[in-house]
Amino acid sequence: MSHWIIAPLVIPLVTATVIVLAGERRIRMQRVAGAMGLACLAGAVAVLLSDASQGEPTAYALGNWPAPFGIVLVIDRLAALMLALATGVAIACYTAALDGWDTRGCHFHALLQLQMFGLNGAFLTGDLFNLFVFFEVLLIASYGMLLHGGGGRRAAAAFHFVTFNLGASTLFLFAVSLLYGVTGTLNMADLALRVASTPPEDIALVHAGGLLLFVVFAVKAALLPINLWLQATYRAASPPVVVLFAVMTKVGVYAIVRIHTLVFGATLGSGGGLLDAALAPIALATLVFATIGALGSRDLVTLATWLVVASVGTMLTAASTWTADGVAAALFYMTHSTVALALLLLIAHRIAAARGAAGATLVVAPAVGLTTTERLTFVLAAAAAVGFPPLAGFVAKLTVLQSALGSVWVVWVWAVVLVTSLAALVALARGGSILFWKSEQHSSGAGVGRGGAWTRTALAFLALAVLALIPGAPLLHRYTDAAAAEVTTPANYVRRVLFPGGGGPIIDPERRRALDTREPSG
Repeated sequence: MSHWIIAPLVIPLVTATVIVLAGERRIRMQRVAGAMGLACLAGAVAVLLSDASQGEPTAYALGNWPAPFGIVLVIDRLAALMLALATGVAIACYTAALDGWDTRGCHFHALLQLQMFGLNGAFLTGDLFNLFVFFEVLLIASYGMLLHGGGGRRAAAAFHFVTFNLGASTLFLFAVSLLYGVTGTLNMADLALRVASTPPEDIALVHAGGLLLFVVFAVKAALLPINLWLQATYRAASPPVVVLFAVMTKVGVYAIVRIHTLVFGATLGSGGGLLDAALAPIALATLVFATIGALGSRDLVTLATWLVVASVGTMLTAASTWTADGVAAALFYMTHSTVALALLLLIAHRIAAARGAAGATLVVAPAVGLTTTERLTFVLAAAAAVGFPPLAGFVAKLTVLQSALGSVWVVWVWAVVLVTSLAALVALARGGSILFWKSEQHSSGAGVGRGGAWTRTALAFLALAVLALIPGAPLLHRYTDAAAAEVTTPANYVRRVLFPGGGGPIIDPERRRALDTREPSG
């Protein structure tokens, strides 16, 4: 077993401890420790990404207790991709915070590291209860980061954020308890086998537990109709924090894909096929609702947050086919949209700061204090968010459309994705016209002040990442295809967790035969 698997958990946890011990007044020491922690984390993630792209999933048994009795971490292509996305966005968040945002409250850098600990743990864990634990860690850290800087607006947004997520956490515990009561296990690989062989009299209970999990993950992903908490949260958060929050909804998407394909897929016996009929209409409705919200937005930050919700709808529309092509399209689109929307959210806050009292409101007002590069950055972010060619988002949406060709929802998918893409382009073009063309004619020439150098550095980092995906699209496409093939063929995942040595007495012969008969879903 490679000890590198545990590095994404150890590094941020140790770094957070060092930062807290340094004291809240020693901001320079906190910054140095935070930078070193993120650099080490990026190196570890690069190693894991390289290893995961070469072979099969790898399991790491903490304390050397064999699964399903002990805690296990699992790295595969999907987990490695999510680790890389989260780390990249965290670097941008840290960089933007150096402009003084980290001094407006206590423990920003410690909270950022704990947020990474929770995110990385959620992506790596192979146990359903520990998924709950890591969810709580990242949510507690996100509460602190949302409140960072204080103010009534942030306190009100945090109240709604906490209320929604505490309700979801309660449902999570109910779901975990129900599934454990029926199956006797919470190890995901072991749970997959037990759900596949569920006796008929227990299928309703298993489905109830699975649907409760879906509701929980839908809250995290901001799916309709439980996504109205997101707009206030993203508007209230400080610019560095909202950049990190761009990856938060992806945790819910990841959990839906991971748990459904591993435990509740259509080919997995009597307990399977749980979301086959329901996910596509919910995802499409989310996409339509979010696009209407973007069209009706009266400020740029709200418009960007609605596009975050729309991106979730697009991802899960692709994934709802539960074929290798559909999941690959969802992962490809997720990678591009996470970076593009982080860039859009950060430049939206930068524009709001440059417009003084008008803020991000879409009204005619002086647009001063912005460099030409920052104006072009907005154009790039808007084009990337809607999937304008030749950016990778265009290819991503093409793969989403192509993946739906064999689905019963193909007409709806094509119509909704194409129309909402056009509507999003109209919304962003309208916003850009008001913010720049009309505002230029009324500019007083008095600058509000340019953003700090570190904010511009974070914008450049995210913009370069968006541009790098143009030549990198073929490589990313091959990687997401391979990741989707792994995810939709869960037998390898189960074998690597439960039978790391190629066999053993942990699982009885009947369940071993169930494992051998599991095939990919598309």
